[in-house]
Amino acid sequence: MAPSSVVVTIENSKSISLVEINDSNSPAFRDKQKATNPKTFLILKAHRALACLPWLATGLLTTFSSVKKRIALSDTDEEDPRYRGKLYRFIRGFLAVSVVALILEIIAYYNQWDLSHFALVNPGEVQNLLQWTYMAWLSFRADYVAPSIVTLSKFCTVLFLIQSVDRFALCLGCFWIKYKKIKPVIDENAYDPEDDSSFPMVLVQIPMCNEKEVFAQSIGAACQLDWPKDRFLVQVLDDSDDEALQQMIRNEVLSWKEKGVNIVYRHRLIRTGYKAGNLNSAMACEYVKDYEFVAIFDADFQPNADFLKLTVPHFKGNPELGLVQGRWSFVNKDENLLTRLQNINLCFHFEVEQQVNGHFLNFFGFNGTAGVWRIKALEESGGWLERTTVEDMDIAVRAHLNGWKFIFLNDVRATCELPESYEAYKKQQHRWHSGPMQLFRLCLPAILTSKISIWKKGNLIFLFFLLRKLILPFYSFTLFCIILPLTMFIPEAELPPWVICYIPIVMSILNILPSPKSFPFLVPYLLFENTMSVTKFNAMVSGLFQLGSAYEWVVTKKTGRSSESDLLAFAERESKSLQGDKITRRLSESGLEMYGKLKEQEQEVPMETKKKKKQNRIYRKELTLAFLLLTAAARSLLSAQGIHFYYLLFQGLTFLVVGLDLIGEQVS
Repeated sequence: MAPSSVVVTIENSKSISLVEINDSNSPAFRDKQKATNPKTFLILKAHRALACLPWLATGLLTTFSSVKKRIALSDTDEEDPRYRGKLYRFIRGFLAVSVVALILEIIAYYNQWDLSHFALVNPGEVQNLLQWTYMAWLSFRADYVAPSIVTLSKFCTVLFLIQSVDRFALCLGCFWIKYKKIKPVIDENAYDPEDDSSFPMVLVQIPMCNEKEVFAQSIGAACQLDWPKDRFLVQVLDDSDDEALQQMIRNEVLSWKEKGVNIVYRHRLIRTGYKAGNLNSAMACEYVKDYEFVAIFDADFQPNADFLKLTVPHFKGNPELGLVQGRWSFVNKDENLLTRLQNINLCFHFEVEQQVNGHFLNFFGFNGTAGVWRIKALEESGGWLERTTVEDMDIAVRAHLNGWKFIFLNDVRATCELPESYEAYKKQQHRWHSGPMQLFRLCLPAILTSKISIWKKGNLIFLFFLLRKLILPFYSFTLFCIILPLTMFIPEAELPPWVICYIPIVMSILNILPSPKSFPFLVPYLLFENTMSVTKFNAMVSGLFQLGSAYEWVVTKKTGRSSESDLLAFAERESKSLQGDKITRRLSESGLEMYGKLKEQEQEVPMETKKKKKQNRIYRKELTLAFLLLTAAARSLLSAQGIHFYYLLFQGLTFLVVGLDLIGEQVS
């Protein structure tokens, strides 16, 4: 039988005879396909559509119920007006103009006025004043508005491409480090384990302010560091304004001191300079001159016991080394969608940005915690200054200008927690993006007059500050939140699909590579990053021009999830162990005591406070942008712009979700 032969045998003794078809291209075979395939295809499509209806109905009902609940529980005071200002008024005005333009475009569409070839319309064919106004607008738009929008969009696109090249280069550097298995190494025999005097003196600082949920865990983790007890001192630097909390922290410090740990409690009566002022005050103590290194941990950080043994030995035999930075890990990265998206960003920051800059440049921004400084480097660089809200980046830049080198250790981690509410995350990002612009204004003269090489000056000015701290939030907001919806009403300046979709997706994939388990969140991550661009842009502008909210320091709200879980885990291990005098067991007892005290304190709160429910906020800026993008999406339907419509639709819905505070936990 020929290779193309097909034998079809149907046995039915009454009405159907045996049929043999020797060629699949024969008319009979084609007629068979035409007779059966369309019907089968339609049945399958209908079945799939019906199967989706219950899922769609459930999703819509759930979303509607959630939105209704959030609006009912929303805080009428809304967000701080300082976070809106002129930018909010600009977006609101833009929305009003867009709505009017959309109405006019719809009228023109249904009256079959030519939307594209307006120049060919005969003035005598104009029927009424509205059409004449519309045709005049088209002419004015083409001659005066479109050229400026095209120029601005090209400028932002060039910035976008430059930043994408920088991101791609960082990823190549990371791949090279992974491929070559490059990592900083230490001399395993740097210190004699039998001789405690061979270990250098290390100061461990824990700055905190009203950290009721997490103070016990951070103190406990610092006191358990594997280092000779007479060769390190723990400083608990408490800026809390709650007297009851101050006493609880003092009691925790005293309990560890009774266990033989060198630990001191310091409290400032006047909280000036925020964290920088707190650290600067601690470094002024007389006994600090006896110590060679200082390790810093924020109140929610829990370093592993071997943290000092994995970091401090790098300083031996390397007198130019000023900082050894460890990586963060997160106990609540899977708590909700917001923490998952934050984890993607921070994994890329540590795995790619910090590691690559540390290896190739010996410089990166100090992360403010989970790092060990050579005290001499701090002193020669001017110490902690209170002039910005990013004191960690400030001291890193000044140390770099003084010739000190940095090392980043990607495999040395300290556990902490991520903000679980959008309110806390937004305030954190505002501080993180306004501070660098403050610092850039202050440090630029020092960078230009420093003795470092031209290459290092260029890296600091153009890459570290301008490209990654100023240009990134500028083009993200301007290009995707302003120009793109604007081009729906000015089609002469339409953005190409590769700017809207292809390159952003590639860049998002590169961002997710350090956290491969997050690939299912690729699209939400891309949309959420564009949503956060409005906050980052606003913060960048406020820092650059010294606006009101630029110097505001808000302590990131902690939930204490890691604290409670760790304490309970300690208690469980303690119940299974008979080692009565070990520090781990004593920590468990102390931790449970403190946990009990916190619960008792909560029970003593007045009933009015206890009945107060958590509330979400309504973010007007995000909501206004949501309606703006959805208006532009509706306009794009008139021009049948597929990819533009889908992007604007989903980006607008993302702004709507964020504006209604439907992402993350509610705030108290």
